[in-house]
Amino acid sequence: MSFREYLHEKAEESRHNEVVAYLMFLAGAMFFVGGILVTLCLAGEPNWLLFIPYHTESHAGAVLGLTLIISGLSLIVFGIATGINYSHERSWYMQELRKANSLEEVLLSKPAKSSPRKKKEKA
Repeated sequence: MSFREYLHEKAEESRHNEVVAYLMFLAGAMFFVGGILVTLCLAGEPNWLLFIPYHTESHAGAVLGLTLIISGLSLIVFGIATGINYSHERSWYMQELRKANSLEEVLLSKPAKSSPRKKKEKA
């Protein structure tokens, strides 16, 4: 496997991981919205912590709603962070691949120098 092929494979892997990270973000958004809807349906007037509603009475639905909200927020944050990380990795691999391609083009475009023996034989 050449260095160019390796870089190409790593860029593809980073692209795949980036897509998975953004899907993780979308799953987190769905969990977060689901948790908010569960909490709002349970309590007519929930308590609010910034933009997160919660229900203080002991009820199974209240625990489910809070769990969905917390897991949704964590998936959103980690999804965005890993997506940005893999995006930077992919751009680095692509930059290195461009360098390898340009180096190869330069090496291939140089004309082959004729050896001194061939010049003496022609004379």
